Amino acid sequence: MTSFAPEPLLLAALLIPFIAAALIPLFWRTPNLRESVTLIAAVALAATVWSLYPHVLNGARPEIHGFSVARGLDFAFRIEPLGLLFGLVASTLWVVNSIYSIGYMRGNNEPRQTQFYVCFAIALGATMGLAFAKNLFTLFIFYELLTLSTYPLVAHKATPEAYKAGRVYLMMLIGSSMVLLLPGIIATWAYAGTLDFRPGGILPKDMSPVLMGGLLFLFIFGIGKAALMPGHFWLPAAMVAPTPVSALLHAVAVVKAGVFTVLKVIVYIFGIETLSVSGAGAWLPWAAAFTVIAASLVALRQDNLKKRLAFSTVSQLAYIVLAAAILTPISAIGAAMHIAGHAVAKITLFFAAGSIYTAAHKTEISELNGIGWKMPWTMGAFAIGSLAMIGLPPTSGFFGKWFMLSAAAETTDWMVITVLVLSTVLNACYFLPIVVRAFFAPADKVPAAHAVGAQYSGAHEDHGEAPWPIVLALSVTAALTILLFFFPSMPFNLAQLMVAG
Repeated sequence: MTSFAPEPLLLAALLIPFIAAALIPLFWRTPNLRESVTLIAAVALAATVWSLYPHVLNGARPEIHGFSVARGLDFAFRIEPLGLLFGLVASTLWVVNSIYSIGYMRGNNEPRQTQFYVCFAIALGATMGLAFAKNLFTLFIFYELLTLSTYPLVAHKATPEAYKAGRVYLMMLIGSSMVLLLPGIIATWAYAGTLDFRPGGILPKDMSPVLMGGLLFLFIFGIGKAALMPGHFWLPAAMVAPTPVSALLHAVAVVKAGVFTVLKVIVYIFGIETLSVSGAGAWLPWAAAFTVIAASLVALRQDNLKKRLAFSTVSQLAYIVLAAAILTPISAIGAAMHIAGHAVAKITLFFAAGSIYTAAHKTEISELNGIGWKMPWTMGAFAIGSLAMIGLPPTSGFFGKWFMLSAAAETTDWMVITVLVLSTVLNACYFLPIVVRAFFAPADKVPAAHAVGAQYSGAHEDHGEAPWPIVLALSVTAALTILLFFFPSMPFNLAQLMVAG
């Protein structure tokens, strides 16, 4: 793999999803060919991004320059460790999500499937552009493209509820980025004279703590995709979308783009040491801690499975922001590792929710009594994902929390330690009862009042597993959730390089 020069690989990684988006509509009459293009592109992208991994480990930082708008304002790309970590997570999970999408979209006879695959490919292209952006200017362009390309996916069902969710999605994400993030970027350019990401940050060391704290506020709440409360409402609203879209939003691209951007800004724009010395970020751990606990409490009250998972995502994203806000190298490593660990676990949980809907047409947790014996692969995978959300070994959720707790102990930050312990208990309280209900509660009979609805929806009590592409995909991501515990070297190596500069 290392025989290929890194710059052509970087260019290929940026272009492959957009080429796929252009080719997919040509085969709209032949679904098998259309979906073959999607799968080939996903595999090609993952292989290309993985080919960059040994280069970056060996110290290479490949760059591609496009055009300059003004001095210090360039459209350019550069691969650094954190960006590669995000790119590896997104490109690898696109492969699995593509397999899952084929089973889900066909199994539920979803409309506008060609539009779905085109928008999905554009969203992955935007994700690659965002991951490999050399500066805030380039990142902002692809950040907005990611929002616009995922809007049709959120509103895919074309129902009044879907259109309403789409409006909330656009309003909150475009609004926050235009009102807060863009002014923050402009202010950074004015103060630093550049927008390039650099180890140690680019802001003046003698910048006023008040100004630096205000600038940090613009970035944290302007990056609406990070879903820090109170800017989280778009995320639960978007659950009206098909499950592959929910997986894209929660695991592959959108929210990960948010927390990735937050971490990248703290490490490469402000600088961990600069923020720590200035005290300008002292408020951020409290904002993140509030979101961790409040979102968990809301999740406890949700009976709808996808909404419970959505509020769980809000809480888990705040873990990453909280870890970044501790402002130590160990905590930054924990934040980066949790990006990868949460991704594989949360996509497993959403795959399982979609599998249940496809096979049994059930969406509420209260309807899942005994379903584990009818869908053992699905609910077994759900159990693995649940353990990862709690942070228990041997799952991918363990190491992120371990580094977060280590950093909090190192800095004797008892508030953070208390929040992490309490939220772990809350995670167990809203995930484990689902697993217990699925495997140990007696199966419910369909109420007479629901019999007619069940007849027309296709729900029946003798259902088995969902179509095999769905089961295959969720089995793969469940396996990855465990494998990432035993083989954590990829995220750990890249996280170490990130803090080493």
